[in-house]
Amino acid sequence: MQAKIFFGSEEALTDTNTKRVSPYSGEVVSLAPICSIDDAKKALKIAQAATVVAKTSTLAQRCSWLLDVAQKLHKHKEDMAKTLTHEVGKPITFARVEVERCIETVTLAAETMRTMHGETINTDAMASGKKTTAFFTREPAGVVVAITPFNFPLNLVAHKLAPALVAGNTVVLKPTPEAPLTAYKFVKMFIESKFAVPNALSLLFGDAEIGSALICSEIPRVISFTGSVSVGNIIAKSAGIKKVSLELGGNAATYISESADLDLAAKRCALGAFVNSGQVCISLQRIYVNTKIYDEFAQKMAEETKRLVVGNPYKDDTFMGPLIDDMAAERAMDWIESAIKEGAIPLLPPHREGRMFHPCVMANVTDDMAIVCEEVFAPIVSLVKVDTLDDAILRMNNSPYGLQFSIFTNDLRVMQRAISELDAGGIVINDMPTLRFDIQPYGGMKLSGVGREGPRFAIEEMTEIKSVIIC
Repeated sequence: MQAKIFFGSEEALTDTNTKRVSPYSGEVVSLAPICSIDDAKKALKIAQAATVVAKTSTLAQRCSWLLDVAQKLHKHKEDMAKTLTHEVGKPITFARVEVERCIETVTLAAETMRTMHGETINTDAMASGKKTTAFFTREPAGVVVAITPFNFPLNLVAHKLAPALVAGNTVVLKPTPEAPLTAYKFVKMFIESKFAVPNALSLLFGDAEIGSALICSEIPRVISFTGSVSVGNIIAKSAGIKKVSLELGGNAATYISESADLDLAAKRCALGAFVNSGQVCISLQRIYVNTKIYDEFAQKMAEETKRLVVGNPYKDDTFMGPLIDDMAAERAMDWIESAIKEGAIPLLPPHREGRMFHPCVMANVTDDMAIVCEEVFAPIVSLVKVDTLDDAILRMNNSPYGLQFSIFTNDLRVMQRAISELDAGGIVINDMPTLRFDIQPYGGMKLSGVGREGPRFAIEEMTEIKSVIIC
């Protein structure tokens, strides 16, 4: 139950702890040390000193390191899943899925790095050039600061640690305060591996003060952050001359065309809108439905939503557990009440029991309502009527966010236009915009961020290119 700090490979505690209570039961489920700015400086200096060893370690060692961690995680996957459920209330079935995805992410990073390399360059390709031996290599950037959120507190940590470490960097991780024990158990697997690069990974706990100390330091070369737009904006302004990768908020939308399979669309939209209680950056929030099929789709969407089991996250058949805290639940109810005052109609009665918030489908929603303009991060989805594909594309793009969109259609021309004209980092055809495969590039346009995750693409973000010419 006690999480600990890692200053490099050395565990440590402080005199005071914070308590993490279960969003479901309210019981204390973990303790985490309260770190100071001096702790942040110490961890950064250790990481800086360790870059020499990390950079000269062999790729074989680093790949073996990650694969060893993947094996440890597989061995303890049920314990890790239960820890996720304890700390963030994630239903156990989906917690197990997150652990499996984490194993895949770590494994994929190792496999990807084996095949990433530089290229030779034909310097005599232009008249101004001449024949030489020229090439470029990829080198580790140095110290990486990784900051992660609560909604996927294991796999999103893996998406930063695995690419950074296998590329030969060192890392200081500040995980979400909501899941300290999850991060501690995962980091401990790296530290205790027989293949570990000494002092290459540190773990700190804290909020904005610690994050600011890490970001504003001159030591890190890379900042990798997943979280809110407001914090991402602060990081972008404060980081200085560093490589900054920001995976920020979203307002995911889909379009249901006349040719769509409505049964499929309703089933997948219910999953995409309400999985993880809507606490996903690419959670489906806006559904634009062709007017001709609106009523039929709305009925099917309501029926699919009714089938979802809300309750005890430790039961295998539970689809939705609690929201992360009381504030999130109160905010969700505020969204609904505001939309109803503006003329929206809930297809299912809004229902809240403490942090338990039942899924809500809102009909008769218009584009000027706050519930579709901002990121709700709750189990609420809005249905909006549109007359044409042009109208749908215009409205979907009329958002400051651009993380992932989708469409449901069986018309090839509609697919092609959506791929070409929708302004988002990811486009999904005939499935929810919440669909993400960890092997793919993942990231957004506009306020949804800069840079890309996915092992290969994160490795590119966390390495430097060195160009060489031999005359």
